[in-house]
Amino acid sequence: MGMLDGKVIVVTGGAGGIGRAASLLAAQEGARVVVADLSRQGANETVDQVRAAGGEALAFAGDLCQAANADALVAQAVGQWGRLDGAFNNAGLSGGQAGQGGRRVADWDEEAFDRVVAVNLKAVWLCMCAELRQMVAQGGGAIVNTASLAGLTGFRSTAGYAAAKHGVIGLTKTAAIEYAPTVRVNAVCPGYTNTDLMKDAFARSGEAILSRIPFDALAEPQQIAEMAVWLLSGRAAYATGGCFVVDGGYMAG
Repeated sequence: MGMLDGKVIVVTGGAGGIGRAASLLAAQEGARVVVADLSRQGANETVDQVRAAGGEALAFAGDLCQAANADALVAQAVGQWGRLDGAFNNAGLSGGQAGQGGRRVADWDEEAFDRVVAVNLKAVWLCMCAELRQMVAQGGGAIVNTASLAGLTGFRSTAGYAAAKHGVIGLTKTAAIEYAPTVRVNAVCPGYTNTDLMKDAFARSGEAILSRIPFDALAEPQQIAEMAVWLLSGRAAYATGGCFVVDGGYMAG
């Protein structure tokens, strides 16, 4: 019996990295999964992998920075399976992916700052709004938001990203208080993880990064997914408002 048997789970940013790992793991643990991403091809590829492993999944493609798309994502889950038990709001965009790698606060482009904040913070809020409405109406649920170590402390060259991820933690804590005990809301704070989002930072300062990690290695997406899936499950029934760090000891130093 899996941790998520019979549950309906939405995963955003599911086309790769942590989102794909979480989609596969959630299905392995018995969930029916809606895999959401801006990339339809990537979302479909994750769905194909879930189905190949014997799980149930659907793809959703859309820009979740738009309220109508966040609402449609939840509506698709409910329309297909009648409810929404959990959501992993994981889609993200780094400063490097937005072309701002290596830039100090005053050197960021306004357009890039707006886009990074929109993807990492506004989209999380919009998804939470749709998810919370559904979960309250049905009498329960669990939400996990992807924050970051950059939501807990400052890092060079991360202005928009760090601002957004600090905001995700604030949203998480606020919603946890407002919606307890009906809906549990937590954040996972990954350390440096072997994903596309990390490529720019690692290319610039990989040796320095590894020197700060007691495990002497980047996290693998599966290791972050394990925490997210646990938080979505009944095994975390008394956990809400938490920021769960998975960083190989980075923040302990």
